[in-house]
Amino acid sequence: MKRIALTTCIVLFTAMAVYSQRKSDLIAEIAVLKSQLDSVKSEVADARNNERISLAEAESYKTQVTELQDANTTLMKNLNNFAEVSNKNTDIVTSAMSSLQSKEAQLKNIKDALASNDSTALVVLTNAKRTLGENAKIGVANGAVIISSGLTTIFGSDTGKTVTPESEEWIGKIAGVLKANLETSVTIEGLSMTGDLNTPAQQALAIETLLQSKFEIAPERILSLGKDGNLKEGVVFKIHPKYKAFYSMVKEEMKN
Repeated sequence: MKRIALTTCIVLFTAMAVYSQRKSDLIAEIAVLKSQLDSVKSEVADARNNERISLAEAESYKTQVTELQDANTTLMKNLNNFAEVSNKNTDIVTSAMSSLQSKEAQLKNIKDALASNDSTALVVLTNAKRTLGENAKIGVANGAVIISSGLTTIFGSDTGKTVTPESEEWIGKIAGVLKANLETSVTIEGLSMTGDLNTPAQQALAIETLLQSKFEIAPERILSLGKDGNLKEGVVFKIHPKYKAFYSMVKEEMKN
């Protein structure tokens, strides 16, 4: 009986020892599992945090991509606008160059006409000096050849209105200069220093009439008038190129 009781006690103690050992092992396993769970939770938290960071970065990259696309669209639009402006500027420059070439051609024509008039004046001056002699009062002013004479020499007195026979020959020499240079005209100015313009105008008209009637100078080539000579009196012949034709040419060039 005692032996059975002892055996029963031994078995009981053994079972209790085994139970205590298994409980200790379970507590240890629970601690391990709890530690692993905490580690997993930490990793999950880190993963979620990284996910949020990645999503934020992705959204930032998406915004940057959108901004870059908008900037690229704007740049392409600006490039197209620049190309259009460049083409317009090229057209403007081409038009300006064409206009400048046209103006250059106009200026060349005017310059050539001026040179031609200057050459005509030089030829007339040379011809007049050779025809009238070195003692004649001849000069050049404003592109015209100026020939001066006193009233007494031509009319016999300051108030005379008829050309003397002796002066007709001298006026005939002026007519010869005009005939030798058909591209010229003459302005006859009667000068007075008394303020009376009627007498010098009649004197200039008398010379004009003589040039037309006796020496056959076309009336459209002659202009006569009386002027206030300030402190001078006499008759002035201004032989000059046909400026009317010159100005008409310039006007036509400018209009074109």
